[in-house]
Amino acid sequence: MDILTNTFKQALRAGKPQIALWAALAHPYAAEICAGAGFDCLVIDGEHAPNELQSTLAQLQSVAAYPVAPIVRPPWNDFVRIKQILDIGAQNLLIPMIQSADEAAAAIAAVRYPPAGIRGVGSMLARSSRWNRIPNYLARANDEMCVLLQIETPAGLAQLDAILEVDGVDGVFIGPADLSANMGHLDNPGHPDVTAAIDDAIRRIVASGKSAGILHTDPDRARHYLALGATFVAVGIDATLLARAAESLAARFERGPRHAPAQHGPY
Repeated sequence: MDILTNTFKQALRAGKPQIALWAALAHPYAAEICAGAGFDCLVIDGEHAPNELQSTLAQLQSVAAYPVAPIVRPPWNDFVRIKQILDIGAQNLLIPMIQSADEAAAAIAAVRYPPAGIRGVGSMLARSSRWNRIPNYLARANDEMCVLLQIETPAGLAQLDAILEVDGVDGVFIGPADLSANMGHLDNPGHPDVTAAIDDAIRRIVASGKSAGILHTDPDRARHYLALGATFVAVGIDATLLARAAESLAARFERGPRHAPAQHGPY
């Protein structure tokens, strides 16, 4: 089996919608449970979930036996952390808070070996190359990386066209929670100004030929974005699913959480 060929990237390029689950519980047991649920991909979150390299590695290992593509979101557009995440075997990255073409170019450079980029060469130590057991890994690795850039601010939206023109960008993902906050509508991603901005962004991304992505846990809104042409749509979060299911079961026995859950929007 050729484990280097990136079938997730191929699916995006072919325009095949990929339905994702957000993995925020930061544990390989939970990730493996979700990996067998039938989703196309799992987003292992290192920005807002308590993941470090070791826990991310354990989750990559735990889902490797399943037909699901792991996507890792690093905490920041940091070439050092990105290098480490790549070396433990991630091929699909979702880079947060991109606001300019220069930041997009820096993210692309971080995932590519020289001379095309600045990724450090340490394949003899790395799970990514299976410790140099994958033939021609160094020559092939650049082309098998999939880079999705996350836009979460009006400044990022203003630079969307320039970001889409950066060579190596496979797709752009819109973050409704941060975008709504940065537009002055904290905790209200359903505000008409926000939804209009998101719809416009997705149409522009699709028109560019790149993959458009978003996280939205309202099934109707998720289907709406798929209808607009989005091909990377996250439709749930493992921690949220567990929390709401546990509360629902407790309520059937006239029990409930000590503190009522906040009524956050569906994102």
